[in-house]
Amino acid sequence: MRDVQNERDERNVPIDMVGIRGLKYPIVVLDRANGRQRTVGTFDLFVDLPRDFRGTHMSRFVEVLDRHNNRITPRNMESILRDMRTFLKADVAHINVFFPYFLRKSAPISGISSYSSFICGFIARLNEGFDFILEVNVPVMTVCPCSKEISERGAHNQRANAKVRIRMKSLVWIEEIIEIAESSASAPIFSLLKREDEKYITELSYDNPRFVEDLSREIVLRLEKDQRITWYRVEVASQESIHNHEAYACIEKRGI
Repeated sequence: MRDVQNERDERNVPIDMVGIRGLKYPIVVLDRANGRQRTVGTFDLFVDLPRDFRGTHMSRFVEVLDRHNNRITPRNMESILRDMRTFLKADVAHINVFFPYFLRKSAPISGISSYSSFICGFIARLNEGFDFILEVNVPVMTVCPCSKEISERGAHNQRANAKVRIRMKSLVWIEEIIEIAESSASAPIFSLLKREDEKYITELSYDNPRFVEDLSREIVLRLEKDQRITWYRVEVASQESIHNHEAYACIEKRGI
């Protein structure tokens, strides 16, 4: 049978990244409390393509992923990328995988528990060296300090998202990043609250007003104290309740 992908290409144009995107696949990730957690990942898998190769073998991306589907962890991402380079005869390999991570949280007063979900990601590349970034998105609550200062009857509040990306020299748990972001905000949010919990969260957030600038700085101060973290990028976007736009702040560690 004719192998069209392996035909020589005469156009002399290399391709930086070629592969598959948006593949949903069941995976198992590390869970601090339970050891492992089953979830569903959305994968982008790419390699480079030399100037004289007409095409890559798309099915091989799925074959490689299937070999590793029970071990999608920061520790074994380099092994997956090495297999991609070998099976696809490439010099550079990329993986981006995003997945919902579920954490059971107890309400602050009633103690009733429920699951909260956090969109997390592994962003990895293998070329001359291996590069790995962990991404954790943490929804939180913010109260506007300016609104609180100028208003006689309350202050506007809203949900914000803290996107934290880190490079690390040893394992940092997803739960640790969630804890850092939630403790830096006006208040955490929960899937299930009773009235006494709602009262507590409302008053807690009012006592801890945060601009997006405040929230991003508070997260960074905590990340800076962790010797395992070598680089970070923190983005905070607030879905403003009284404005027709989002408020945004970003801080990235320099020198890496």
